[in-house]
Amino acid sequence: MAETVRVKTMMPPGHVRTPAYLRGKCGVIERKLGEFANPERAAYGLKKEMQPLVRVRFSMGEIWGAAPKTPPTRWRLKFTPIGWKR
Repeated sequence: MAETVRVKTMMPPGHVRTPAYLRGKCGVIERKLGEFANPERAAYGLKKEMQPLVRVRFSMGEIWGAAPKTPPTRWRLKFTPIGWKR
């Protein structure tokens, strides 16, 4: 797959599952995980819309800068496409 994506930089009010420190960062899609109900809508009791969920890999340098203080070189998170722009 190896598709590069960028997390949207939007800061909407309310319940949002995307960590602020990842907004605007680029990662690579590792794999598709299937279709799931959007948890952000479910948190407000709204109709559950099914969306694809993917695992995205980020380099530590992309997240924390060129000299991360922790040994891992990659970090993985799960996102729905609504949280990124291509």
